[in-house]
Amino acid sequence: MPDTADILRLESLQVHFPIQGGLFDRVLGRPAGAVRAVDGINLNIGRGEIVALVGESGSGKTTVGRLITKLAQPTGGKMLFEGRDMTSVQGLSALRPYRHRVQMIFQDAYQALNPRHTVFDIVAEPLRSLRLVDNATQLADRVSEALASAGLNPPGDFFARFPHELSGGQRQRVVIAGALAVKPQLIVADEPVSMLDVSIRAQILQVLVELRKKHNMALLFITHDLPVAWLIADRIAVLYLGKLVEIGSADEITFNPRHPYTVALRNATPQIGANAGRAELPALQGEVPSAARVPKGCRFHPRCPVALDRCRQEEPPAIEVGPKHLAACWLADERPCST
Repeated sequence: MPDTADILRLESLQVHFPIQGGLFDRVLGRPAGAVRAVDGINLNIGRGEIVALVGESGSGKTTVGRLITKLAQPTGGKMLFEGRDMTSVQGLSALRPYRHRVQMIFQDAYQALNPRHTVFDIVAEPLRSLRLVDNATQLADRVSEALASAGLNPPGDFFARFPHELSGGQRQRVVIAGALAVKPQLIVADEPVSMLDVSIRAQILQVLVELRKKHNMALLFITHDLPVAWLIADRIAVLYLGKLVEIGSADEITFNPRHPYTVALRNATPQIGANAGRAELPALQGEVPSAARVPKGCRFHPRCPVALDRCRQEEPPAIEVGPKHLAACWLADERPCST
């Protein structure tokens, strides 16, 4: 079981990208507006805990990951890492200790790897840039350890290979090894298996679970696939248009969802276990609205099959619907997902 102490806490975290207005907007003094990519989320991750962040494309998942890894700056709220406020920390030297503790696994392994570098140089790069080794022997040992932890054995066989000489699964393992080399305490994995064959996905997921067990490493697993989230996560947080609409244990979110969007995500994939064959809400229709034009009231109401007039006027707060289970829906107490 993961340690219950929080390693990361996000408090009302926001990132709004300003929209440059046109000539008439400037003449008339109209506000240019903003893209509300992340719009005030509260999330905590315990030491050794795996939290899955689930949502469609355009929901803001990747932006959350970039905020946590300091590849983007928030425009509001706080981000606390081990109790320290990291919200406004910037600069290479100031962030070096943080980079040592927090790493990211990107979705497209081929794009994440420099095609001109060998596997050894790719995995060794963060160790060199963060100055974590004193000599070539230590460097080789750390690279070997990282490759072996990521399931590339014997590691020496991969030192001189280039990315184009590897399979898709092997490339993703190299990306994982690069993140593991610095022995982080938290890894943000952004859709790490979405581009892989099903059999390879299972292997990569197993690697991540074993790493948690071995190193008590926390993981934020970003995905659009609710069944995959259920397989790997302790808790699942569901994100829609920059807001968390539901959060709870993996079992509660998957088998007892209380927000219509979570139900729609589950219905969009083959049903799991006892839910097979259950007829519930209709399939999700339409696309995620633009984050530059967030709907009034509940931001899911234009696509919600059970929306009320109140949903179109007032944004619902997140309420407790079970032990450590929160849902932001006016109908959450009435179990809108029941048949």
